[in-house]
Amino acid sequence: MAVLHNRISQKELKQRLLQETEHRVTISFYQYFHIEDSKAFRDTLYKALKGLNVFGRIYVAQEGINAQISVPESNFEALKSYLYSIEPLKDLRLNIAVDDDGKSFWVLKIKVREKIVADGIDDSTFDMRNRGKYVNADEFNTLTEDPNTIVVDMRNHYEYEVGHFQNAIEVPSDTFREQLPMAAKMLDEAKDKNIIMYCTGGIRCEKASAYMLHKGFKNVFHLEGGIINYANQVKEAGLTNKFKGKNFVFDDRLGERITEEIIAKCHQCGKPADTHVNCFNEGCHLLFIQCEECKEKWEGCCSKECQDFIHLPQETQKELRKGIDKGRNIFNKSRARLRPKLSEIEKGAH
Repeated sequence: MAVLHNRISQKELKQRLLQETEHRVTISFYQYFHIEDSKAFRDTLYKALKGLNVFGRIYVAQEGINAQISVPESNFEALKSYLYSIEPLKDLRLNIAVDDDGKSFWVLKIKVREKIVADGIDDSTFDMRNRGKYVNADEFNTLTEDPNTIVVDMRNHYEYEVGHFQNAIEVPSDTFREQLPMAAKMLDEAKDKNIIMYCTGGIRCEKASAYMLHKGFKNVFHLEGGIINYANQVKEAGLTNKFKGKNFVFDDRLGERITEEIIAKCHQCGKPADTHVNCFNEGCHLLFIQCEECKEKWEGCCSKECQDFIHLPQETQKELRKGIDKGRNIFNKSRARLRPKLSEIEKGAH
């Protein structure tokens, strides 16, 4: 019987990745479609992708699939052929990473979830088949020139902080499930305007567009393939790039450079910076932005307390870390934000 999960230590897997000589391609994709038996689909998928030496993180649920993976360049076409052989995934759009060193993942994990993106929706009348219209990069650029258009960022606050589209409004929250009702409330006076939702790769903004239509909005669009596909399209077609800064990604890179502009600041000294790091103290592991100078000064830590902690004996550190639940330990310097007025939204303020 085939082993359908990893049995090698994370440390060894990372070491193996670093020793690889062939370049890997980092890819993300998703598809909303009905899966009758999620567990069986997961196991079949695992065996096929393991055979192609695919690494990454994939969620499977009855509503579809959500994947961020890497594959050796020589296996890319075989991977594509396999995915396309699955009828609901035929001609699936594969988002190729923009700024990629091929070291984004080192193990394959495929998990069965209740949903491929946690949304908090428990309304049985909600229907993903009724979703907003796709727009490509060119259509997005044209539509954003219309003063009757509002661009909405459906990512978390720490993603928005390092990069976003010109005049896009932020829906200030830590989770997607919080964002959906918040976005509808923020825009409750704009039901007849053009609403364009966007996110990293398309999965969240596609569901958000369906939610907005469900809540009575009329003209809802979502950016096909998200920021990743947009960046590739503007580069290939020589279009104006309306995205500024860096695109946060949920793999070991923690970001891919879209433009050279740095629009965020170091959370410790305030200098321009947009590099996300996790606090070097394993008992903290806070996700925050740190410049190179502060990285050296604080030894990769977020505070003096954590810096002192990492210099304790290893056994003492292990003992003190016991029972600590880091949860979603993310730096957020302004959790309480005022609801923007519609007049400010239309001007691109937030």
